[in-house]
Amino acid sequence: MHTEGLLEPETPTAARERYDALAATAGVVVREVARAMDLDGPEYDRRVTDDVVLTAQDAMFASLLRVHVGTHEAFDSFCADHGGEVIQTGSEHVEGVVWHAPPFAETIVATTFQDAEDAAVATLRRQAYGRLYRDILETSADEHGEGPTETDEDGDRPGAT
Repeated sequence: MHTEGLLEPETPTAARERYDALAATAGVVVREVARAMDLDGPEYDRRVTDDVVLTAQDAMFASLLRVHVGTHEAFDSFCADHGGEVIQTGSEHVEGVVWHAPPFAETIVATTFQDAEDAAVATLRRQAYGRLYRDILETSADEHGEGPTETDEDGDRPGAT
């Protein structure tokens, strides 16, 4: 078993603080990508919306989530030690499992894989963001005067990759 990533917030407040800390960086990344695309001023203003920057912030937060990668046996042992609801996607007939379980949630989000570990990690991070973090970050955003944003079933904003 091994672990990848940096973020495993202890509380919803800690999650919001880490998410908020990424706002400026997301703005810089979007500006630099727009510059690399040679967008002129009017095109930049038309295409680079607040929702685009929020999508980058969401993707950055999700990509930093700490996930555990191991066998079904390691995953079962983790679940037995930590308890809570398990939401697992994928097939039970493959060897690998990747999971995320922040201390504040009573939920473990997992997906299985056979050979494509990197793809499974990326998928699991998006699913964990959508299932465990989106609601608390949007609730906090509403309290900060930011509105909710439409998402699809994977927790992505429409048009996000």
